[in-house]
Amino acid sequence: MSLPVRQQHHDLAGWDGFRGLSQLRGQLDSILSGWDELLSTAGAFTPLADLEETDDAYLAEIELPGVKREDLSVEVAGHRLTVTGERKERERVGILRRRTRTVGRFHYEVLLPGDVDEEGVEASLHEGVLTVRVPKPVSQRPRRIPVTAA
Repeated sequence: MSLPVRQQHHDLAGWDGFRGLSQLRGQLDSILSGWDELLSTAGAFTPLADLEETDDAYLAEIELPGVKREDLSVEVAGHRLTVTGERKERERVGILRRRTRTVGRFHYEVLLPGDVDEEGVEASLHEGVLTVRVPKPVSQRPRRIPVTAA
């Protein structure tokens, strides 16, 4: 006993294979770029940090004891503050019996809640704490209005 075969007829007159391939490639590129970002931070630890908002800026204080300035990267793009780098293992003379401090690559990223002045960003490293000051644009800062006597 044979089963009936269903035949499908496709109208290929309006089909553009190259356009379809181009769309597929765009989708794959989008997916793979997400993987690149994920893989670049894989295995990285996130340092402890505080984020404070003042009237005129956002202040991030990130604990990075033992990290040198040249091993840090601070970037601001739009509302995103990203700090990456590496805490390197120091050379030891004796036998390391116990380790509780994290070494290796680190990645700290935060989305700031408002607009920022990317040109005015300042970063300083003092006693193992990285402080990043991201100013708000002048138009976003509160303005005090003096009250005059009538």
